[in-house]
Amino acid sequence: MGKKPEADRTDIYTKITDRIVEDLERGVRPWLKPWSAANTNGRISRPLRHNGLPYSGMNVLLLWSEQMSRGFALPMWMTFRQALKLGAAVRKGETGSTVVFASRFTKSDADGNGGEIDREIPFLKAYSVFNVEQIDGLPDSYHAPVTEVIDPVERIENADRFFENTGATIRHGGNQAYYSPVTDHIQMPPFEAFRDAAGYAAVLAHESTHWTASKDRVGRDLSRYAKDRTDRAREELIAELGSCFLCADLGIAPELEPRPDHASYLQSWLSVLSNDRRAIFQAAAHAQRAVTFLHSLQPAADELKHAA
Repeated sequence: MGKKPEADRTDIYTKITDRIVEDLERGVRPWLKPWSAANTNGRISRPLRHNGLPYSGMNVLLLWSEQMSRGFALPMWMTFRQALKLGAAVRKGETGSTVVFASRFTKSDADGNGGEIDREIPFLKAYSVFNVEQIDGLPDSYHAPVTEVIDPVERIENADRFFENTGATIRHGGNQAYYSPVTDHIQMPPFEAFRDAAGYAAVLAHESTHWTASKDRVGRDLSRYAKDRTDRAREELIAELGSCFLCADLGIAPELEPRPDHASYLQSWLSVLSNDRRAIFQAAAHAQRAVTFLHSLQPAADELKHAA
């Protein structure tokens, strides 16, 4: 009995990772599914909880995938009990979608000297949520569009302000986009080299995620990026996910076509995920921390902090 929870946790990691690996083997980056050809002109948002707050990290990927594969038009989700509290009910025969909750518990072990050492053990719990389109009796507000479609010009202006507010040093020139940890700057090709302003912003979102790695920001170790293929693949996966989260927040499309220098990462990601069933969860968590940090640099975030 004592081993069952660990087996369940392992099964959650394996089940979800296998689904992502299956997509990658078909050449599909699953985190880009929301921006299919049919949706590129719409407003893609993160999946939303019943109270309108966005999901984060791994749950964004899980619910984006579910929304696309099951054809739901609305991005709002809730548990069976949350629906009941709203006077509604999940329709009979509907199946839920998996989301996960990560936490820790403390375990005491003998230290060999008659004492005990407390260890924090991470654990993952899965539970089910339902899309509002699977629920009857919800107030009409839950079936209304939950994201405002902003004029494309305004979207780009908002994105420009967002990146300017980060304070990152951005230089232009050459034909490659990258972040240099040595000089702590983002290098971007000239604006004219991009298909449009949104394309420029999407690439900058990717490089800005790399930029957060500095130890005085979120503190990801990039010391082996240039030497170790696996470390490089993990960091590029973080940047890809971070860019998608950020693009959804800013209302722009991410890099739908991989750059030549990123296309080779597909096989590396497959290798990493196949050998480490927790890798995608860790990458999503790092990406979430990076995007949260970038949001914290915005004036509105500072105003809310002081208001609280």
